[in-house]
Amino acid sequence: MIRAVLIPMLAALAVCAFGLGAAAQGMGALARLIAEDSRLSAEEGGVSLQLSLSQPVPFRVFTLADPARVVVDFREVAFGDWAEGVVLPEGLSGIAAGPARQAGWSRLVVDLARPMVPGTAAMTVDPASGRAEVVVRLVRTDEATFRAQAGAPPEAAGPAPVMSETRRPASDGPIMVVIDPGHGGVDPGAVRGDHTEADLVLTFARELRDALRRTGRVEVVLTREADVFVPLPTRVTIARAAGADLFLSIHADALAEGRAQGATIYTLSETASDAAAEALAEQHDRADLLQGVDLHGADDVVAGVLMDLARLETAPRAAGFAATLVERFAAADVRMHAQPWGEAGFTVLRAADIPSALLEIGFMSDSRDLANILDPAWRAAMQGALVTAVLDWADADQARRMRARQ
Repeated sequence: MIRAVLIPMLAALAVCAFGLGAAAQGMGALARLIAEDSRLSAEEGGVSLQLSLSQPVPFRVFTLADPARVVVDFREVAFGDWAEGVVLPEGLSGIAAGPARQAGWSRLVVDLARPMVPGTAAMTVDPASGRAEVVVRLVRTDEATFRAQAGAPPEAAGPAPVMSETRRPASDGPIMVVIDPGHGGVDPGAVRGDHTEADLVLTFARELRDALRRTGRVEVVLTREADVFVPLPTRVTIARAAGADLFLSIHADALAEGRAQGATIYTLSETASDAAAEALAEQHDRADLLQGVDLHGADDVVAGVLMDLARLETAPRAAGFAATLVERFAAADVRMHAQPWGEAGFTVLRAADIPSALLEIGFMSDSRDLANILDPAWRAAMQGALVTAVLDWADADQARRMRARQ
């Protein structure tokens, strides 16, 4: 009952409390392309596609061959007649936009006159207006490379794979997981030698996204697809726009004097569970001040009370995911911190209406952890345990909610 009554108000109140009131307008409605601020333009070595949207929405980019084209899917956007009048730069031979065959998605198709692949694809959100800008930069490549990379992601290619009898979807639709690769852009996070936390966690998040999608049960949105700065409240806004069932922020921090090693999962608490968790929360929140976004002291009393009430439901669900993840990591022999489950006041965990957790896949300040993070085989093992944890948690969470309704 708490969720049914409070969440519609929270969607607006919580965003307003974080200084993003404009972003809450129409969050559940169809996004609109703002034609006057959208364009295709030639760049040295390729083409840039810039789309201005009335609000953030999940999107995905892929290429297809025969004929060569780039596809950008959105969930979902009203394009109007923009594509009919847009001027095509050199390298493109056509463009079309409209509803996709897959229900709930819109599609933009760019026909290529020569082989090009997406070099970067990113979304940024204006915290004042709530408007989003999607930028896809296409870079020239050779025919062999283009064909090797071409192909639709599983959920865009057609029906999901048939599940085994032992694994039935927990609900009628896919599980929506929003993965948040920490830091990015002007905020590189921890740095060790030539490695930055922002780059390492983006690689991990992309691999985890692909592993989750291969199950046929999970739809994934990343809060950033490239090395760009995304303010902390915007990451939460993206999760709400995607209709996230689970929000998972990925980090690989560094703490002085070897204070931490091994994987650690954090759920929200106003008071940190230990000194290391408190130090990490301070680091992450300070990072958001790089563009002058101060999140502290913004909640009014009413919003705070409503959020606390909503967390009566979401906090146990987040805790259930954390407990499941610790169990699956132990079963897969993933190296964990001596206290693998902690609590801290991370801003990205403050969405009252979404079960949220922050995962330190390891600490760059520990040489063994850093070596693991750089090892593709180790990452694959951890990602396998994560996939199992997400599916197990979703099944258990669905069963619990059905019992509660009864």
